[in-house]
Amino acid sequence: MTAPLRVGSVIRLRPDKAEEYLALHRAVPAPVLAALRRAHITNYSIFLRDGTLFAYYEYTGEDYASDMAAIAADPDTQRWWTLTDPCQLPLDSAAEGERWVEAEEVFHLD
Repeated sequence: MTAPLRVGSVIRLRPDKAEEYLALHRAVPAPVLAALRRAHITNYSIFLRDGTLFAYYEYTGEDYASDMAAIAADPDTQRWWTLTDPCQLPLDSAAEGERWVEAEEVFHLD
């Protein structure tokens, strides 16, 4: 079995939207979770510290780009993002139109 692709990414949380964002994530809609599972996303967590959100997940599929495109094309996920995106503020280093930015893995222990 091939080891999963480990992905970490970051974005800032707007202070005035923090409670809204946390409340949304206490009840993520089942169709959004199903879209993630269909795209071979496992072990997904989002952490918060000092206004920065850090997401971590493992990808177990064979075609990452295609599976990420399927998530982005999913209508339930698109509706979810209309709720969550206004709560977030991309990092200054994000490219134009980029939201979550991937972090470089600098250490891993199995």
